[in-house]
Amino acid sequence: MTFKLRKIVLAATLATAGAMTALAGSAQAGTLTINIAFKGASQRAVWQQVIDEFKKAHPDVDVKPSFVDEEAYKVQLPGWLTTVAPDVVNWHNGERMAYYAKRGLFEDLSGDWSKNGWNTTYASTKEASSYNGKQYAAPTVYYSWGMFYRKDLFTKAGIGAEPKTWDEFLDDCKKLKAAGITPIAVAGRDAWTLAGWFDYLDLRLNGNAFHQKLMAGEVPYTDARVKKVYTTWKQLIDSGYFIDNSLSYDLDSAQPFLFQGKAAMMLMGTFITSGFPASVKPEMGYFQFPIIDAKVPTAEDGPVESLHIPSKAKNKADAHTFLAFVETPDIGAQLAKGLGSLSANSKSPEPEDPISKIGFNILANTKGGIAQFYDRDMTKEMADEGMKGMQQFISDPSKIDDVLAQLEQTRKRIYKK
Repeated sequence: MTFKLRKIVLAATLATAGAMTALAGSAQAGTLTINIAFKGASQRAVWQQVIDEFKKAHPDVDVKPSFVDEEAYKVQLPGWLTTVAPDVVNWHNGERMAYYAKRGLFEDLSGDWSKNGWNTTYASTKEASSYNGKQYAAPTVYYSWGMFYRKDLFTKAGIGAEPKTWDEFLDDCKKLKAAGITPIAVAGRDAWTLAGWFDYLDLRLNGNAFHQKLMAGEVPYTDARVKKVYTTWKQLIDSGYFIDNSLSYDLDSAQPFLFQGKAAMMLMGTFITSGFPASVKPEMGYFQFPIIDAKVPTAEDGPVESLHIPSKAKNKADAHTFLAFVETPDIGAQLAKGLGSLSANSKSPEPEDPISKIGFNILANTKGGIAQFYDRDMTKEMADEGMKGMQQFISDPSKIDDVLAQLEQTRKRIYKK
């Protein structure tokens, strides 16, 4: 083969290879892979519905969703993010998001927040979506935590209005007890229900900024502010305001205290409303956890579900387009209804259910920040030890100092601070 002919063949080969690469690139650019964690058929169905609507709006994008059961998803996610990553994943905000952002595995979405006006519509969840001042999450839904109560039992005890302050709350507990009604049901066998009490007492006494430092292992458990959370909690226990032997009951076995009129209140997330018996539902009310210190900006627990673009995603352009599509008021409301939650978008239509409506307004108007809940705001190992400590405290409230000293040793070991 002559030199000239070799050059022509080589040029043709390179041109063909270049054309094929360009074709592969354009095909790849039009394929959007999305991995979704779900619990139950209804959750999968609502995500499929949203993806179908996106396809109609963007017919040029070939969407390939994969639906994975939530428990399996948790195990598989680290592998996806470090190898062949999908273009979009759903996950949780707070520490669980920061864990991957810290390792460079989630794309910085700060530009999307500015461009799409999310700083306003998702103002209450911005802090939980951020790591080191940058946003790595697009919030979808969350749910509210607050005090469920029996309206008829309040009336029976002569309580005319929901308590707004801690003093009013303590006064109502006193009235309920005098009327022969246990003020508060708690499911201490499920340690996470105790964590809800810790979160709210800490948020109301010390605020979310302090709470997040504690969750990040930056504050000693022997700090006087942490002890104040436990001493405030102890006052409720010493006054006999919780059901007896609360460590014997999990959530399923504690709720009947409320349903049967044996206890008047329970601190819990709005996800329990679907389990209320029809006969009791009209008597159930819901109010914001009372304000203890008016000087502390009011923060709430509102665990947030979110969407993320992995750093190793291949089709980031369409991934950003998909996030912008989902982060709208109508899609937010659609997801919230299908997932049994609340839309994180403050401009979404209010939910119809009365308790969900109260929860939506509490979270949408929160100025002091949204915490993700105790075991989502810190590392799993510390959360497990912390909740074990809460059960030890409930078992013997006089052992506050011992429990906190033990937790401080654990904090030093885990965080090496």
